[in-house]
Amino acid sequence: MTEGTTTGARVDELLRVRGVEDLDADEQASYDRLDAEVTEPDDSVFLSLDEQEDRRDSRTARHSLLHALVVLVADQIAPGDQSGELVAELLTEEDFMVDAVLTVDCSRDSVRQALETAVVGGADLVITVGGTGVGPRDLTPEATRDVLDRRIPGLSEALRSSAMACNAMDGGLSRGVAGVSGSTVVVNLASSRAAIRDGMATLCPLARYIVGELNQA
Repeated sequence: MTEGTTTGARVDELLRVRGVEDLDADEQASYDRLDAEVTEPDDSVFLSLDEQEDRRDSRTARHSLLHALVVLVADQIAPGDQSGELVAELLTEEDFMVDAVLTVDCSRDSVRQALETAVVGGADLVITVGGTGVGPRDLTPEATRDVLDRRIPGLSEALRSSAMACNAMDGGLSRGVAGVSGSTVVVNLASSRAAIRDGMATLCPLARYIVGELNQA
């Protein structure tokens, strides 16, 4: 359809809506002027819209390419324990790509080695689960401090505060720490299901914000 044909069709539609069969000279002149002024967008407009859509898709892709690793800290995993799967599922819902779920014993060396491996591997976020209490084998915070370059007290405090608000006692009383090692965010979570669910809801947007700051450096 040509430009003139398209514009003429619009004028005809205006006439049908108005329900007028005959126009006087002034009205006809007004419609003729409208006919001349209305133009169809050229290809450059549509190209610009396509480019904008491509940029949005690119930003979305970058947004979803953050890599995470989960470290379960326990000497024994109880039958039916799905803590790792739960953390991985919640991370996936927040557009993190979960590279692995590892299980290590509660020794300080084992936890530290797992964290160092994740950092060297380029993970954006590492979450440990368990070992944050006051028992003799609860050494996750100590192992985590060994690998951190900078601590982020506000993040661990936010996790404890939100856990207390939902009565997740192990999360509220957790000795867990959070911080940055290289360009990796490292966070300790308590191991109860309530602490994990509440902690992940608090953690994910904050971790994404911190990763964004690190990527700007």
